[in-house]
Amino acid sequence: MTTELPAIAKSIDARGMACPGPLMSLIGAIRAGAVGAVFEVLSSDAGSRTDIPAWVAKAKHEMVAVVDEQGYARFVVRKAH
Repeated sequence: MTTELPAIAKSIDARGMACPGPLMSLIGAIRAGAVGAVFEVLSSDAGSRTDIPAWVAKAKHEMVAVVDEQGYARFVVRKAH
């Protein structure tokens, strides 16, 4: 089964970056981006698996997908406001 992901406005390659780097990179991109834009973060940091979804929920944006890749996770987030 293939999940079709929306067009990505900005991809952030944060693999190898320690926590909270991937989350801070996402926050900066979302602040600068347009409402409805979709961002992805590639992160090999284990803390991102809890930090990014928790922040997305708290900030009331939309977690589109979390995809496990080989050695990292891909977080796809839509800016809601």
